[in-house]
Amino acid sequence: MLVGQALKAGITQLASQGVPSPRMNAELLLMFTLGWGRAHLYGHPEQALTPEQQSAYEQALGQRASGIPAQYITGHQEFWGMDLIVSPAVLIPRPETEHVVETALEIYRRRNTRRERTTGTNRMVDVGTGSGAIAMALAREMPDAELHATEISPAALEIARANAARHQLESRIHFHQTDLLSTLKDQTFDLVVSNPPYVGEAEQDQVQLEVRRFEPRNAVFAGPTGLEVIERLIPQAREVLAPDGWLILEVSGTIVERVQALLDDWRQVQ
Repeated sequence: MLVGQALKAGITQLASQGVPSPRMNAELLLMFTLGWGRAHLYGHPEQALTPEQQSAYEQALGQRASGIPAQYITGHQEFWGMDLIVSPAVLIPRPETEHVVETALEIYRRRNTRRERTTGTNRMVDVGTGSGAIAMALAREMPDAELHATEISPAALEIARANAARHQLESRIHFHQTDLLSTLKDQTFDLVVSNPPYVGEAEQDQVQLEVRRFEPRNAVFAGPTGLEVIERLIPQAREVLAPDGWLILEVSGTIVERVQALLDDWRQVQ
């Protein structure tokens, strides 16, 4: 089978089985199988696949058709311009989580521009780091900051450390295996950021099937209401934040008002 034929067949197969964005998925899996980029893929449609390549591609298509996310099949996901290793041990980083990084950078730059901090080091912690995506993005963008990252899952922490090493950031990020901020309560941070579990178990039917089936449940679902982790994190964050520190959380629209209520006595909520 030729590359062009394989791509067309892959698109048809995924579309017939209801996989979203069948062309994008077929391209991604074929590029992964061949080790090619998109330009090379479309520039050489006449090249024949070896039997091994055709078998590997068909296997990848079958996995995707069964609901396994493409990122878990390829073992990779891009975030903030970085190629990250991912596995079923970690939540797949989403583009919307980059807004957490953007908000943190805005606060960081504003503080530095106004010279609010004249001595010491900006200290920041990413709570529930998963793949390490947020912590690594901050480490890249904040060269003078001291970065910490916490994660309760040993398997996820191993992935985060591997990603930091791949991008030569292992010396910039201090990783801690702990529940939220439990072992860091004697420290002080200027910024606490987190993309915590925030989906309630009552909302399961509203979550994509492949997320429910394949992504780590404790990284998606917080408990019956979706607030369970955030309710524990907010007081812990308050305990470690400097007087002019900030807490940045990614939450869903369904719980945002309830989260704001938990922050009623904080000085400024946005």
